[in-house]
Amino acid sequence: MNQPSPHAPASPADGRRADLLSPYELAATGGMEFTTRKIVEGFLLGLHRSPHRGFSAEFAEHRAYQPGDDLRYLDWRMYARSDRFYVKQFEEETNLRAYLLLDISESMRWSSHPELVSKLWYAKQLAAAIGLILVRQGDALGLSVFHDRVVHHMRARGGRRQWHQMLRTLEGLSGGGGTAAADALRQIARRLTRAGLVVLISDLLVDPDETRRLLQFLQHRGHLVLVLHVMDPGERELPTAGEASFKDPETGEEMRVNAADLREAYRTAVDEALHEWLYGLRPHGVDYATVWTDEPFHKGLRLFFQKRGRIG
Repeated sequence: MNQPSPHAPASPADGRRADLLSPYELAATGGMEFTTRKIVEGFLLGLHRSPHRGFSAEFAEHRAYQPGDDLRYLDWRMYARSDRFYVKQFEEETNLRAYLLLDISESMRWSSHPELVSKLWYAKQLAAAIGLILVRQGDALGLSVFHDRVVHHMRARGGRRQWHQMLRTLEGLSGGGGTAAADALRQIARRLTRAGLVVLISDLLVDPDETRRLLQFLQHRGHLVLVLHVMDPGERELPTAGEASFKDPETGEEMRVNAADLREAYRTAVDEALHEWLYGLRPHGVDYATVWTDEPFHKGLRLFFQKRGRIG
């Protein structure tokens, strides 16, 4: 697996929003918590709207103002005393039960180039950012991690402790095993007894018919469902010339072919597969999008935020 090594934890020197940086640049800025906070702060600032929703009337504590915070919650008395801006925080109400389903199969460990993060790194970082937005909005956050079976499950709970627990889980994950999303989807279908949100983050090297059927079932049960299909740019098309080696990361089978002969057929097959996912899900109300590991995180976060906004 090609993976950049995060050494010096520092903010981007040029001051650009972290959600607009390439994942490779972000991977060198620091640990997951630091990077996630920078991504979410930049993304929420870019929305030009408050990142905090679902506050109750019960005051809890103050914290230092951060760009993007709702100005309605500035404590002007604290400013008068300290000449610093502080925001009032309140006990969070749980508005929504949300589950993130994360694929950690062996195929997710792959990257096609040393200056690309792996699909697993990208998926974990995306899940952490979505989780932080959820808890900041007062939602209950749950997590199911799977490869060919569910290997870890966190009940949906609200609050910042839940997000930190999720971070510890994500940081300890490494890829392995085959891919089968069905068990995770069935478990979530049993656990979500009222309308909730399900976000599947996977490279979708799964049984497509069974997976689509279960996703459609969740949607028909009244849940909002979003599928974020994580892909490496190297999966778009073959090299222009020479031989290419194809290896199934989950079975170990390998085959060498002439890349030029198969390039057009391969690209057509990829386009058809993506088309089948899109039009096998969207007509049933399931949102689907590809997210590429060389793309900044704002695309996936914006899709999630739009989906989350449909539940009031």
